[in-house]
Amino acid sequence: MARAPLLQLSGISLTFGGNPVFDDLSLTVQPGDRIALVGRNGSGKSTLMKVMAGLVEPDRGNRTVPPGVTVGYMEQEPDLSRFATLGDFAASNLPEGQDYRLAVVAEGLKFNPETPVATASGGERRRAALAKLLAEAPELMLLDEPTNHLDIQAIEWLERELSETRTAFVLISHDRAFLRALSKATLWIDRGEVRRRDAGFEGFEDWRETVWAEEDEARHKLDRKIKAEAKWAVEGISARRKRNMGRVRALQALRSDRAAQIRRQGTAAFALESGPTSGKKVIEATGLTKIYGDKPIVKDFSLRVLRGDRVAFVGPNGVGKTTLLKMLTGEVQPDSGTVTLGTNLEVAVFDQTRTRLDLEASLWDNLTVDPLMRVSGASDQVMVRGTPKHVVAYLKDFLFDEAQARAPVRGLSGGERARLLLAKLMAQPSNLLILDEPTNDLDVETLDLLQDILGDYDGTVLVVSHDRDFIDRIATATVAMEGEGRAQAYPGGWSDYAAQRPAAVETAPKATAKPAPAAKAEPAAKANGLSFTEKKRLDDLPDLIARLESEIGKLGALLEDPELFTREPVKFRKASEALAERQGALEAAESEWLDLADRV
Repeated sequence: MARAPLLQLSGISLTFGGNPVFDDLSLTVQPGDRIALVGRNGSGKSTLMKVMAGLVEPDRGNRTVPPGVTVGYMEQEPDLSRFATLGDFAASNLPEGQDYRLAVVAEGLKFNPETPVATASGGERRRAALAKLLAEAPELMLLDEPTNHLDIQAIEWLERELSETRTAFVLISHDRAFLRALSKATLWIDRGEVRRRDAGFEGFEDWRETVWAEEDEARHKLDRKIKAEAKWAVEGISARRKRNMGRVRALQALRSDRAAQIRRQGTAAFALESGPTSGKKVIEATGLTKIYGDKPIVKDFSLRVLRGDRVAFVGPNGVGKTTLLKMLTGEVQPDSGTVTLGTNLEVAVFDQTRTRLDLEASLWDNLTVDPLMRVSGASDQVMVRGTPKHVVAYLKDFLFDEAQARAPVRGLSGGERARLLLAKLMAQPSNLLILDEPTNDLDVETLDLLQDILGDYDGTVLVVSHDRDFIDRIATATVAMEGEGRAQAYPGGWSDYAAQRPAAVETAPKATAKPAPAAKAEPAAKANGLSFTEKKRLDDLPDLIARLESEIGKLGALLEDPELFTREPVKFRKASEALAERQGALEAAESEWLDLADRV
């Protein structure tokens, strides 16, 4: 006998501000379901989850939860005004005598229940909401970005807890490694439609591209049919006294169907322009020591960063990653040791606290008032990499519509605020990027785009992140900060670090566990005349060269079509530009490989 679903939505329709969010949406959540809810920022993921939680009433449709079934929802911005401490909030719905459940969760999440609400940060408030949900253990958990503001150790603890639970859950997350490990089904929100795939997040991108390709093909066929019918309606009348009104009505119906289709939103026009080339040596840090009170940040830490390096900084929350970044860029002075910066550096900073955003001001004012973007004498222009551009046009590059331009930043989602901050960052040329938690709140597509442009960026990147997949994709070296002043540089990304130092990535160590012996961080060791970073680059270049050669071959075959220029001139132009770009990249990669190989 089939079990009743934990939750059922039937014929849900919802409109915000005159714009439909969902129309006639239906879905069910069964016992034991582990569902990833994915979609672009602004597609309605959080809204749908609030409908599932019963916090938002739809315009039409029904939400059904069987008697006795409890549904718990983790809010991104919980209301804690009635509570003195975060622990009071997290334990507010626990039965008497069950406080130990919160203590267990608090240890794993590194959450301090005694933190006063008045002084709690946004990240601490989110951890309190997550701890509350896990401690209450409802039959269905709705988790909205649970990994935001968690360090990797806490993320792995949460990942283990959810993998072992029998409780059904629906989760929204940008962390692909987290989604791949936990999900067994995928709900994809796209233009108000929810598609379900009974398979985990692994393979989602391929499924999405297949759906879009089928959609494009169907749209192309419909366009051809409309064109043929329209030609008949115009030219056929000359041979007949009256039209075939049935075919005319059919043509009108086809045009109506075509007009009703919602085109996919394009991708953000992210672009990074490198400033003047920096010196080969970007940062030389030797013997850095920094202690705040009785808390050591680093002890005798040394690091060399060369032009083009992508260095990731990982470690528990509060260990001092941001402080170390500020020391390496000269913003904070070490207690001892030296930092030597390279020549001709132009620095751009992505701040995780979003301090560059005025929440009360509009998107328009946030850009036009910025001293780095202001255009003298033009209140509707912003300076984008040395060229004036209308502020609305620039906002559209980052997927904001015109109606949002005069709206306050406070009303934006976390992902939209991150995109706005990226818009400010990418408006200025740079050759050294400092990215402090850039992945928080960004959707998967935007993350993919950010990774692509960082891969093509000619400058140097220092990044703090807890996104394991993101680190693996971009980092050439990883600095692991393990507490008590211990820090060590490893070649490669997170997976490389984990393989080289497995003790460093144990999930949520027990409070009684003895700390690992202090390891002295030393400059990147050299083997065969190459640094760790250079050696890894030498190993990676053959794959890059092979990929570029393959892409050049495909583009060349496409351009061999003699009718392409006249049939599809735009496609011809883009293919020609892409071919030239890849030929240049291939030449540069081959030259770099020869240079590195000669030094072995």
